[in-house]
Amino acid sequence: MDFITSHEELRSLYKPVHDAALRKELKRLDRHCRSFIARSPFVLIASSDGQGNADVTPKGDKPGFATVLDDNTIAIPDRPGNNRLDTLENIVVNPAVGLLFLIPGMNETLRVNGEARITTDAVLRERLAVEGKPPISVVVVTVKAAYMHCAKAFMRSELWKPESWPDRGSMPTLGEILRDQMAVDQSAAETDRRLDEAYKQTLW
Repeated sequence: MDFITSHEELRSLYKPVHDAALRKELKRLDRHCRSFIARSPFVLIASSDGQGNADVTPKGDKPGFATVLDDNTIAIPDRPGNNRLDTLENIVVNPAVGLLFLIPGMNETLRVNGEARITTDAVLRERLAVEGKPPISVVVVTVKAAYMHCAKAFMRSELWKPESWPDRGSMPTLGEILRDQMAVDQSAAETDRRLDEAYKQTLW
């Protein structure tokens, strides 16, 4: 199998980039970006460590959980999770991040690239609290580029069309997957029950 090894070789395979695709990139958040983020309940955060190992993690909460502090700054609360801290540890050594904001039912997405830092600022954590529970920490992203991404990927995948979704009953539960992957010494049903309890108690 042969691989592409240069920008010139790569570009020779594709048509020239359209001028509009370049001009749509903003250096700060405008009113449309702000509106999109305020309505988004879900964002994917891409990061990498000092050795170039990449990671993407989902963050989700009620719409507007990611808060625009000003035209160049977004605050994303870190809610309870599995405590692997992959993204946070990456940010400590390499602040470069890419964000992809989604709105259910909308095929277009908002892409934001920038640099992230982690804070435990008490005022900001309290501002982002849910049901009286502040996040453990907050990822503060300084925006370097923001632009809308076209709908083609979502149109091809039919992601928002329920009739295209697989039958959930035909797929294994997480308990079944963990039993097979980790040789967990308990039944898949018990693992699923414990996961459901944990979800109820530790969402925030």
